[in-house]
Amino acid sequence: MWCSRAVYSPARLRERVAALARPTDAPPRLTRRRRLADAALAVIFVLVEIRAALTAPNVPSTPLDLLLLAAVTAVPLAWRRRLPLGALWVQLALACALLLRSAYPDVLFATSLVTMVALYAAVAHSPYRNRALATLPVAGTVLVLQLSRSKLPHFPNGLVGALLLFPVVAVALGQRHWARRAELGRARLRALELDQIDALRQAVEHERARIARELHDVVTHNVSVMVIQAGAARMVVDQDPALAKEALLAIETGGRAAMADLRNVMGLLTMDSSGDDPAGHAELAPQPGLDGLEALVARMRLAGIELALDVSGEPRPLPPGVELTAYRVVQEALTNMVKHAVGASAAIRVDYGAEQLDVDVANTEGRPGEAAATGSGRGLVGLRERLSLYGGTLHTGPRPTGGYRVRATIPLDLLETL
Repeated sequence: MWCSRAVYSPARLRERVAALARPTDAPPRLTRRRRLADAALAVIFVLVEIRAALTAPNVPSTPLDLLLLAAVTAVPLAWRRRLPLGALWVQLALACALLLRSAYPDVLFATSLVTMVALYAAVAHSPYRNRALATLPVAGTVLVLQLSRSKLPHFPNGLVGALLLFPVVAVALGQRHWARRAELGRARLRALELDQIDALRQAVEHERARIARELHDVVTHNVSVMVIQAGAARMVVDQDPALAKEALLAIETGGRAAMADLRNVMGLLTMDSSGDDPAGHAELAPQPGLDGLEALVARMRLAGIELALDVSGEPRPLPPGVELTAYRVVQEALTNMVKHAVGASAAIRVDYGAEQLDVDVANTEGRPGEAAATGSGRGLVGLRERLSLYGGTLHTGPRPTGGYRVRATIPLDLLETL
């Protein structure tokens, strides 16, 4: 008894009435072709209604008002997809008026066909599915009355007309379900396309950032060292030509190294996804790694910079990306020292630990160079981005005793699990 009161309580009834007012689906997508098709269907049924009224058997003439009323009952079909539920209600009202006015079986039969089409459109296309289903008893009653009074051989009574409701509603609900699934499929496809476009854009941005980092590391370091060497050569060219000659040789060596690095970077840009070189470049040298630190230190010493390199632990092969990142850490630290601490010396320490690789570059205090004001800070940002790819960290800052320290840590146990 309590359950019965709960089901038929006023609150529950208000909730069900409110459900009828809420749309359950999005309205159908309307195109120009669909609007023209609906208009053409309405015109066809208008002609069918007019023909049925004009050729009614045993009727000498059809009144003009009856002829117009029969024709108007098919006009709402022109809005069967734009306003499917409104078109059904208008058509039912016109059909009831025709039932009260007409006793012509052919006209009522033609009108019943229009009612079934309008009912199908309302159930299949209306965004207010609950309202459309709630209209079924009224539509069924009108349809049964029309077919009962048509007195055609194919429809001997209203029972057959009532039975026609089931296939019409079933097909309409099936079409509605199929349209919903098709729209969901199109929505998923559009979402997938947008995700692919976004992934492609992110990949392009990441690749652009990677290229910018490589070009920054290659150009900034080598050019900074060459500028210092050129300045030193200019200062001693008159007093000590031999020393100036050594500086020029160092500039030449640095320039060749810079050109080799640039060729590597530009060669990577011209390669396709299969690794082929369509531009026909020569075979590219491998990217520098930790084994190239000796050559890097040697080039810096040629510029008159005091450097000390200490490698501890057991050196072992590491992934190329890790070695390149560690190399760029040392290179960027030395480049910043050349720009911001002229006359300073540096100590480089590389420690192959059991679980991590430590790279530490500490320089003494020096005076800012002419290129110090041109720094953008992108070098350290690029290093952090490189290190984050391998779970590494970067710590930078002044030393308590003066100077600057750059320290990078890359976990190696994580790389082994990957």
